[in-house]
Amino acid sequence: MNNKRIEEIDFIKCVLILLMVTFHLVYIGNTYPLAKSFVYTFHMPCFLVLSGYLFNQHKPPRAFGKSMFWLAVPYLLMESGYILMASFLPIREHIDNLTPGTFADLLLLHPIGPYWYLHTLILCSTVYFALSRWPRIGLTALFVLAGVLLYALSQCHLVVFSNALYFLLGAFLRKRETAFSSFFLPSPWLFLPFAIASLSFSETADKTAVSAIAVYCALCTLPVVYKFLVKCGKGRISRGANFIGRHTLLIFLFSPIFTILAKSYQPQLVGLDPSGMLFLLVSLAFAVTGSLLIGILLDRLRLSRFIFGKRQMIG
Repeated sequence: MNNKRIEEIDFIKCVLILLMVTFHLVYIGNTYPLAKSFVYTFHMPCFLVLSGYLFNQHKPPRAFGKSMFWLAVPYLLMESGYILMASFLPIREHIDNLTPGTFADLLLLHPIGPYWYLHTLILCSTVYFALSRWPRIGLTALFVLAGVLLYALSQCHLVVFSNALYFLLGAFLRKRETAFSSFFLPSPWLFLPFAIASLSFSETADKTAVSAIAVYCALCTLPVVYKFLVKCGKGRISRGANFIGRHTLLIFLFSPIFTILAKSYQPQLVGLDPSGMLFLLVSLAFAVTGSLLIGILLDRLRLSRFIFGKRQMIG
């Protein structure tokens, strides 16, 4: 993968993480429920495609185990905090009478809140890596067996099977050594079906079909936007977006803190602009900046090595 492609993927990740933060704002989600439902059909599936594509299946087992461990540590920390918070705050996923058994079930098996993504990523990566280590396993057998095992996990409600398939799609492209842009062909024409899908979307729509269309179109059109920004000399915008894209893990982990805090100033900003756009812009800046500042603080305190297995997260 060349540097240009990495930059385009960073740009895609930036857009996806900003969409995630946007619809974690309760006021925005409640004000624009159809937009939220539509975005939810593609933004995390796109992340899973990218995660599968970027997954290094040639790591030695020890290196793979280390990478999964350093995904599990922040997951366990943040999911634990979210579960405890849900037990006493009046949020949508409020938990009554939290017991040790319920806590363990939610933490290890059936996560709540946004951190399900890391849980799914760890399971999908582990299944795929374990099968890929089998000697002489063919490409077809590898992905059929991975699909069967992940389907079995979905029947235990450990993963959502459609999410697992998006991860496997990315991993398949990587295994075939298919260039990302050879499958997700950058084309401005795909803005049209994406727009049609978004404008015609309803709660009764076939979300599986909409998701497939939206994921493909999003991964094809966002590189077009990136190239346009670079071509038009908007280097500051593209560099800023790529910086955010390189640090999506920090924003993913810590932005829920700031979307909850955003409720404290929501009445004032919504009073000025009932559409919620002013509230959205302020909250996006607040969540992204706050998450990155936490990353800087962890680096300065030399805590990143204990949470992420890295000396420095911001760079």
